[in-house]
Amino acid sequence: MPLRNVTETYQVETPPHAPKYKPAQDLVPPVDLTDPSVFSSRGGYTHDAFTRMREQAPVMWHPEQVGAGFWAVTSYDLVKQVELDPVTYSSQRGGILMSYGLPDTPRHPLLHASSLNSLINLDRPYHTTLRMEHMQFFRPGYVAELRKRVDVQVNALLDDMEKQGPVVDMVESFSAELPLFTLCEILGVPAEDRPKLVHWMHFLENSQYQAQQEGLGNVTQEQVMTFMSEIQAMFEYGRHMLAKRRADPKEDLLSAIANVEIDGQPLSPEFLDGSWLLIVFAGNDTTRNSLSGTMRLLTEFPDQKARLLADDTLFPNFVHESIRMVSPVTYMRRTATTDTQLGAQQIAEGDKVVMYYAAANRDPDKFPDPHQFDITRANAKEHLAFGHGPHVCLGQRVANMQLETAYRNILRRYPDIRWTGEQTLAPSNFVHAISSLMVDLGT
Repeated sequence: MPLRNVTETYQVETPPHAPKYKPAQDLVPPVDLTDPSVFSSRGGYTHDAFTRMREQAPVMWHPEQVGAGFWAVTSYDLVKQVELDPVTYSSQRGGILMSYGLPDTPRHPLLHASSLNSLINLDRPYHTTLRMEHMQFFRPGYVAELRKRVDVQVNALLDDMEKQGPVVDMVESFSAELPLFTLCEILGVPAEDRPKLVHWMHFLENSQYQAQQEGLGNVTQEQVMTFMSEIQAMFEYGRHMLAKRRADPKEDLLSAIANVEIDGQPLSPEFLDGSWLLIVFAGNDTTRNSLSGTMRLLTEFPDQKARLLADDTLFPNFVHESIRMVSPVTYMRRTATTDTQLGAQQIAEGDKVVMYYAAANRDPDKFPDPHQFDITRANAKEHLAFGHGPHVCLGQRVANMQLETAYRNILRRYPDIRWTGEQTLAPSNFVHAISSLMVDLGT
């Protein structure tokens, strides 16, 4: 069965304006979850709204604002149920983002097509086949060897921070740099080209907000052209590198992507673009925000920092609890392939179902006293920040390793380090996007 261009298959699907089945619970959305500024204006989270939704309508109809109307799922058990049933809840049919499916939504056409034509937006059998080609670069043995290089890089970055200190922007000096280094080591991107990826990440992070503001007429033509030019340059570089690896394969992830075959045929240009986009974004942005968000937690919960300093055997569980609390990815969307039942709610074929990981990870039925940062929490590892089931994040071992390696070194060298209270969040309802976080090294 040939691998199809997903955008050709599903871009004409019309999203529902109203649900076929009446909402089981009558709750007006406490906030507009489609508005990126709602999250950035509230410190990146809407936990008060999520609490009301979980308690009163864990599957709540959110009417169309920007994108399709959808069922917002906020309880741990129901998010997990959706994740474990990819046949009923499709990633490929309609895509994982709220903006997919509306032909008049402003977007970079190449960015839109490539994001749909990627592993994360595919169902079986395509998803499974592509996933297997990536697996060798995320196995425990590979990650253990990678840790040695990451450890060296962490200390080099901390040396540079110390020269700038005592007050520095952790995102610029550390959190944006470490995941980029690790990603490029896995991909095989030359050292001299790595600053380009940092630059392009800025444009990717703001792509949703850029599209929204463009639709509202709030950006200049010059801003639009700059954005389009940078996104085009990012894809051209990816195509160039993948073409090189097809001609001359190396022992790296770029070579694996470039040379994968489906039914004896190499990946089409659309799927090569999609693979490049997914690896660059997913492998970089989420870990960066976890690193910065964890520094904020250690400052806000000094008792937990003291426990960690006193007992370094707590580091692995500290990592799981940090990721639970930060929840770097806010949501993922699915589309129902048939009429079904989710909790007390009937769902119709074609309905959009949005899983809120940030809400599920603060569900008190699963995590007692969920807003308390507790590095000894017995079930912290059961968080859903990496997803669950067939679509669970391939890079979770690498992400955990980076966070643990980073904070072992940070706290060893700077036990008095703290967040100053200054931060900047990019407007996004998809990821917890910390673009600046000032820290005092305490030296």
